[in-house]
Amino acid sequence: MTETNRRDISWIFVLLAAYFVLQVGVRLATSHSLDLDEAEQAFRSQWIAAGYGPQPPFYNWLQYTVFQFAGVSLTALSIVKNLLLFISYVLYGLTARLVLRDKALVAIATFGLLTIPQMAFEMQRDLTHTVAVFFSASIFFYGFIRSLKQPSLGSYLIAGIGIGFGLLAKYNFAILPAAALLAALSDARLRPRIFDWRLVLTAAVALVIILPHLFWLKDNLDFATARTLEKMTASGDASYLTQVAMGVSSLALATISFAGLTVAVFALVFGKSLRPALAAGSEWTRLLERMMLVFLAGILLLIVFGGAAGIKDRWLVPMLFILPLYFCLKIEAAGVETSKAYRRFMPVVAVVMIGVPATLYGSVAAARFTGHYERLNRPYAGMLETLRKQAEPAAILAGDSLLAGNLRQDIPGVPILSMDYPGFNPDLTSRRPLLLVWLLPQKGGSEALPPAMAQWLQTNLGVSVPQASVIDVPYIYGRGDDSYRFGYAWVNQPG
Repeated sequence: MTETNRRDISWIFVLLAAYFVLQVGVRLATSHSLDLDEAEQAFRSQWIAAGYGPQPPFYNWLQYTVFQFAGVSLTALSIVKNLLLFISYVLYGLTARLVLRDKALVAIATFGLLTIPQMAFEMQRDLTHTVAVFFSASIFFYGFIRSLKQPSLGSYLIAGIGIGFGLLAKYNFAILPAAALLAALSDARLRPRIFDWRLVLTAAVALVIILPHLFWLKDNLDFATARTLEKMTASGDASYLTQVAMGVSSLALATISFAGLTVAVFALVFGKSLRPALAAGSEWTRLLERMMLVFLAGILLLIVFGGAAGIKDRWLVPMLFILPLYFCLKIEAAGVETSKAYRRFMPVVAVVMIGVPATLYGSVAAARFTGHYERLNRPYAGMLETLRKQAEPAAILAGDSLLAGNLRQDIPGVPILSMDYPGFNPDLTSRRPLLLVWLLPQKGGSEALPPAMAQWLQTNLGVSVPQASVIDVPYIYGRGDDSYRFGYAWVNQPG
């Protein structure tokens, strides 16, 4: 890409940089509390491992490394996520510039990612591993397209890095390079790029990146896949035909959920010219169509032969993220005039860039008026601050990872265990006082120490059941006197 071309699209990246800086600021202003995936990262940053469970470890390794330098904080969590998203959008834009001549379509393709709810909204709301998948897919896709159009040692290397990162992000990422390989092999003009010695470099780089996790996976395959398979095959006692029907219908609904808004926006922006454009084509549109067909076939095989009954929309990220670029390639192939569409599209971008952060903030802050509370309204920091006035804990046993991760960002020097993750179990024999904390039902229910915690104390420390207490802490953005209830107990509390 020439220096002139870089300048032509640099404004896109400047605007995206400003947007993701805004997202960091809004997240920090919204709440100090962590959501599920954020808390998981904080909790699991207490140790480094080749594998952690159902999700591969790429994001955990990255966040662990950042925490070592910056400390455990919401700021570090938010910056890592938004930096990955920014790099992903930049790579997507560079890929679009490789295959599109019309600079307006390059902008529409890049900003078109913001019309996909799972990427514009859900990735900001809580997701981490899916963000890593998008990041890896953007690296691979850029390397793949560049290898086809402007092959070099560097392009094949980039593709290998993307594959390695992707397989460490989510296991279903494997379908993307497989789809790309089969799609390229089916085109005689692209086939020489596959039968190229540099592809060995791609495979070698990917293998080196995933090798530590592969050794772990060899001995922990059931642990790594059981939860995902349980989610996918949750069809109860349904017959085979019913399970297949459930799987196919869930795939259809997931596809509509993922692509529906994007299709609607392109239809609104391009109007009547979109329909004939969808009938146009080029070597690039045909390549992407074959990739999407192979990806779809892979999902259908999982449904028909793997028992998958529930396909989630976010599982489609490794493939359908190319949709805005695909539409733009179709539009360019049809020779559609784009200046008016571009002027109609940019206000949509503005609405998303303002509306998404405003919605994320408002969904939490509005609780003071509605009394409807999200996880980010829970006052974990206030609870810990109150309990630390009673005694300074030497270790903490939390009821679940959400609670454990939230506690860790405010007391990072203390080991924190979680009842739902037995894989982290340091010796607490000499650590006293030990603080036990758990979430209480907000309406009724027992306030006693959970039986599983009592059993853990007896089995691991030989300690009898301590006296349980309750603490009520005002919600973040709480309405009136509304408060959240935590149960807690001390083992060997001083005084």
